[in-house]
Amino acid sequence: MKRRDFLVTIWQGIGVLATGGMGFIGLRYLASQNRESATGGIVTAGLVENFAPGTVTPIPEGKCYLVRNTTGGFLALHRQCTHLSCIVIWEERQFRCPCHGSAFTTDGKVISPPAPHPLTALEVQIENGQVRIDTGKQIKRTKTTAEDFIYPPEQSV
Repeated sequence: MKRRDFLVTIWQGIGVLATGGMGFIGLRYLASQNRESATGGIVTAGLVENFAPGTVTPIPEGKCYLVRNTTGGFLALHRQCTHLSCIVIWEERQFRCPCHGSAFTTDGKVISPPAPHPLTALEVQIENGQVRIDTGKQIKRTKTTAEDFIYPPEQSV
């Protein structure tokens, strides 16, 4: 085998390995996205009174954050950024995507692109004083409104 033929064969092998490696990485990325979004079921977050107005609480088992606004309403937000599905972090009174810099308000509204849409909301139910999140009922939103928040029933005096 000539030296030139040997080098061509080596470079072809490197090309095949690089292409295969990129394909493998791409498939793993897609598989991880499917696993992350394959949540489903009811998660009990806790008693209504355990969540002070104006707070954001991570709910790891629901892969979401539970927001209680200052007027007492609840909103559950999926933790995936709507740009490329990176996991958002709650810090400095906003949700921030560490991958590409998107930022969201406490109700999930985009305040810093590249995220194209607000954070996905999850259905919240309040039953017998317990806050429950249905992780199987994702609400993809194009805008945020005050109606996104669920309020506990009025207590009888």
